[in-house]
Amino acid sequence: MGYVELRDDQPTQHEIGNRTYIVADVEPLDVDGVRTVEVGVALWVVGFVALLPFYGRLEHDGHTWWLWTCLAGAGLGLIGLDYCRRRRRARAAQVGVSPEELD
Repeated sequence: MGYVELRDDQPTQHEIGNRTYIVADVEPLDVDGVRTVEVGVALWVVGFVALLPFYGRLEHDGHTWWLWTCLAGAGLGLIGLDYCRRRRRARAAQVGVSPEELD
């Protein structure tokens, strides 16, 4: 896995064709995605729980797939969460810091 080396002499603008793009001087966001996936899984679970009281109505209208979509989203999100956490640990080991220090 390659890393971008951050240097002080990086360009602040790029010229592509006849356009000039200015590079903003900002800090990187959540690079490992753990928090993002956690929020996503939580939202799928909230959706599942919110739809449970309406199971009879969903079944009557033929929309039970909404409920199972929420469950599948939460399940796939948990798989993605495990992947993101393992990737964060691997990156931390490669750099030689604890995973919490990468946050």
